[in-house]
Amino acid sequence: MVKITRLRRSGTGSRVAVLAIATALVCLVSASAALAKAPTGDFARFAQCPRFTKGVNFCEFTQIKSGEVKIGSTTVPIEKTITLQGGYNRNEEKEPITETFVGALNGETLSKTPQKVPGGLLDLVRCNEISNIIERIACELVFENGVTGVNAITELAKPASSIGINTDNLLSTHGVALSLPTKVRLENAFLGSECYIGSSSSPVTLNLTDGTTSPPPPNKPISGKLGNLEFLDEFELIEINNNTQVDNSFSAPGASGCGGIFSFLIDPIIDAKLGLPSAAGKNTAVQNGTVYEATAETVINSEK
Repeated sequence: MVKITRLRRSGTGSRVAVLAIATALVCLVSASAALAKAPTGDFARFAQCPRFTKGVNFCEFTQIKSGEVKIGSTTVPIEKTITLQGGYNRNEEKEPITETFVGALNGETLSKTPQKVPGGLLDLVRCNEISNIIERIACELVFENGVTGVNAITELAKPASSIGINTDNLLSTHGVALSLPTKVRLENAFLGSECYIGSSSSPVTLNLTDGTTSPPPPNKPISGKLGNLEFLDEFELIEINNNTQVDNSFSAPGASGCGGIFSFLIDPIIDAKLGLPSAAGKNTAVQNGTVYEATAETVINSEK
C-alpha cells in the first residue's frame, strides 16, 4: 500500500513537471515568434530600432554616402556608405525639449565602414626621412613590407547614449543637429589592431550642423544644408535627402597604439606626418547623406 501511494505521488509530480516544461516551451515559442516579426515595406530599414525599449518613441536611420574628413594634414574622402541607426526618446513635457539617443538592437549603431586613406603607408610614413637610426630601422620593419594600404574606420568612442541629436536644429538648419563622440582606427596589418586617433577618454567629437559653423581660426565658416524634406507612406515616414552636415571646429588628439610593440616609436612618426595633435580650427568634416525618421509605433505596426 505504501509503495502504491509513493508511485501515485511520483506520477503526480511527473505530470506537474511535464506540464511546467510544456508551458515553458509554449512561452518560449511565443516569444520567439514575437521576436521573429520585423518591420516591412519602407519601414524595414528600422529593423534595428529599439522600438520596444521603454521611452523610445522615434526611430532613426541615417546613411552618410559621401563627403570627407580632414584631420591635421590628411583628408580622407567618404566613398563607402556609413550607417547610423537606433532610436530616441523625445520628451516634450519640459522646456527645453530633450532627445535621448538609444543604440541599435544589434549593437551596430555606427557602422565600422573602412574608407581608403589616399597614398596609404607610402604617403603616410616615409622612413628614409627619419634621421634617428633606431627609429628609422623600426619604421622600415613595420612599414616597408609591401602591405601599404591603409583604411580609416570611424567608430563610436563612447556608449550610444552619448550621441546627441536635435531634430529641431536639423529642420531649422541652426545649431548642432548631431553630436558624435568618435575615434578613428587606422587599419593596416603592420599598424596593428589598436592604432587609433582618439579614444574613449579623448574622443574626436563631431558637432555637426546643416547650418553655418563658427570655427576658431584659421578655419572659416562653412555651411551645410537641409536638403529635400519628403513625407512618405501617408505622412508616417520622413525622408530628408541631399542633407549635408558639417563641422570644422573640432580638435583631434595624437595617435596611439600604432605599430604594436613599436608604438612608442611609430606613434610620433604618425603624429608628425598627420600634424597631430590638431587643434580646433584645423580640422573639417563634411557628411552628405539621407536621414529617415518614423515613430516607434508606426514601425511596430508595420511588422509581420
